[in-house]
Amino acid sequence: MPSTRRFIVALTPDDVVRLAGLARIDLTDDETAYLAPQLDAILDAVAAVSAVATDDVPPTSHALPLSNVFREDAIKESMSSDDALAMAPRSEDQRFRVPRILDEEAQ
Repeated sequence: MPSTRRFIVALTPDDVVRLAGLARIDLTDDETAYLAPQLDAILDAVAAVSAVATDDVPPTSHALPLSNVFREDAIKESMSSDDALAMAPRSEDQRFRVPRILDEEAQ
């Protein structure tokens, strides 16, 4: 499949240095030389996908339509806080008491 990229023949190390500068990333010369052909391959892949996309195909995020699978909210009886706290190993001031995991003092 031919590439649809028209104006950029290949990314040069200078292009990568400019992009890195815009992204505020410091690259060594070796990293720049290593990344230039990789970024060029990425641009070619994007161009190939763009060439396949047609105007009569709507953009989608999924191949199949999605529907909401959640149940309706329903109010129903639940356990009281007293019953829940009665089953806890420890409680204090109407709350579950758990071991401290931080070294900070309680606020």
